[in-house]
Amino acid sequence: MTTYATICFFSFIANVNGSNFTVAIVPLSKHFHVGNNRATWLTGFNVLMFGLGNVIWVPLMRVLGKRPVYLVALIVFVAANAWSTRATSFGSLLGGRMIAGFGASAADATVPSAVADMFFLDQRGHCMMFFHFALSSGIFLGPLINAYVVQLHSWRTSCEWIGIAGGVIFVLALLFIREPQYNLERRQWPEDQIPAKRTYTGWLSLTVGLNRDKPVRRFLITFWDILCMAFYPPVFWVGCLVGMFVGWTIVLQVTAAQIFLRPPYLWQLHSVGIFSISAWIGVILSFYIGGKLIDFVANRARQYDHTIKPKPEKRLLALIVPFLLSPVGLIIYGQCMAHHTLWVGQAFGYAMHSFGFTAVSNIAVTFAVDCYQVYAGEALVIVFVIRNIIALVCSFYTNQWISRDGLQAVTGTMAGLEWTLLLVAVPMYLFSRQILSFTDSYGPMKRVHREM
Repeated sequence: MTTYATICFFSFIANVNGSNFTVAIVPLSKHFHVGNNRATWLTGFNVLMFGLGNVIWVPLMRVLGKRPVYLVALIVFVAANAWSTRATSFGSLLGGRMIAGFGASAADATVPSAVADMFFLDQRGHCMMFFHFALSSGIFLGPLINAYVVQLHSWRTSCEWIGIAGGVIFVLALLFIREPQYNLERRQWPEDQIPAKRTYTGWLSLTVGLNRDKPVRRFLITFWDILCMAFYPPVFWVGCLVGMFVGWTIVLQVTAAQIFLRPPYLWQLHSVGIFSISAWIGVILSFYIGGKLIDFVANRARQYDHTIKPKPEKRLLALIVPFLLSPVGLIIYGQCMAHHTLWVGQAFGYAMHSFGFTAVSNIAVTFAVDCYQVYAGEALVIVFVIRNIIALVCSFYTNQWISRDGLQAVTGTMAGLEWTLLLVAVPMYLFSRQILSFTDSYGPMKRVHREM
């Protein structure tokens, strides 16, 4: 548990890092004499690298193991934040934020793969929910923390404290992250030569997960597997679904940071940060629906069919709850913002959407891991790359979209798109066996069945 807790702590700080400048657009624009749209590049390209970085980290994970990857990534993360605090030009700061996003990305797609390594199938949804709780907490509590830091100190200080937190996590990782991945040597040991049980310090070795069998070839094969899995329909759908929820969350954060600072509200920056607590309440309320419930449904389905094999499609039944709540929350938020009502309505809508964001993310990612457990890391690279590309587009074009169509129309469109993508779960549920059989005929899953 100390291994997983430390990894989740890393995920929390990684997502705080991704949102640290969402509340500092105006101060950054003034400091570097750039427009607000260009200042959003600092968030947008950080988010992009947060997704693309997994294309490197996951193949490295297959060669070196997870523990070395986390340690190296934390060093990169801390160094990039130190760079950001000393940046004297917009280009230098942008480079620092992109490298920080690359380092932070190791706490993303690798984590569900670690969960699959460490926990049993009947606990997977519940255990995966701790990762998504940490991820969502970073997204929604990050603006609260950074709003106070930026208002009381400066945007440089926000990079400083995140870098210090990364250093603390590095120390914890040195002490507590054991290697969850190891290469089982298939051989028959004589009784007097059976290796001794590995000690605690033995598990902290950097070579436990090392794949010594043609490591360069293993890296390239993993990279190719990642590209192939982009053409697996469940993986692509999960990426689009999770990406849409992340993108719409960015829209809500950007509009809240802008509208509440202007008349008739005239809030201070820290009050905008406090507003994000409403979203975090939605995250807390989603913990059971997105975690324990999907385990309960999937486990009962396996018991009913008298099988120990995963039943990934059964997890999709839990999407009914966010289907009913999350898009409605978008509409409530948009209507209340457009009519400048009391902040309670916006907070209620924000909480409803955040409930769906966390629940849907965990349900969909657990579904993908169940479908392709052997290649969970590779599948989730594609999921998170798609997610972060959508987030990048939303961070760049939110202001233009709202200026052209108005917030009411934008949130209505967002709700309609959410309902549409959530409804794709119906054919995924009804034809899951045929879809998985089809994806077993090509790509890395074909290799799995050939080796069985």
